[in-house]
Amino acid sequence: MIDRKNKIIIFTDGASKGNPGPGGFGAVIVLPEDKVVELGGNEKHTTNNRMELSGAIIALTKILTRKEEIIIYTDSKYLIGGMTTWIYNWQKNGWKVAGHKGYDVANRDLWEKLVDLSKGKKINYHYVAGHAGVKGNERCDEIASGLATGENISLYQGALSKYKINILDLGRNE
Repeated sequence: MIDRKNKIIIFTDGASKGNPGPGGFGAVIVLPEDKVVELGGNEKHTTNNRMELSGAIIALTKILTRKEEIIIYTDSKYLIGGMTTWIYNWQKNGWKVAGHKGYDVANRDLWEKLVDLSKGKKINYHYVAGHAGVKGNERCDEIASGLATGENISLYQGALSKYKINILDLGRNE
């Protein structure tokens, strides 16, 4: 189980059917006061990477004024690599791709939004394998994939004790 004392736990995922094609993103936020908030959205024509970033953006936007430490669980190595390693060189190089002078970083608009939302916050990114039984990741995938295909997805907001899945169980990833 996740140690969540004074922490906000976030799971995120994105999906694109066709890549590019219709896409969706999902996030599940577990707040320290034992509340769960599910979020999601979609775009008609997008890429999987844009949707992965959008899941993190919608979650961080929802908790913008919160001061607790944030732990984000994602199956996106793109999101983790960007926010923990690549972002520093991108910013230093004026958002240009290293070795390809003149080319902007892909999805620059979303990366810049993530940087702004992350300012002043302690955020730890953790990788979880997709489709490996991690309940939070599975739920985010269900939200993202459903919204990408136009399904009517019911999003939960309420008490952790009444949430239908054991969101804090990371299974093999602990």
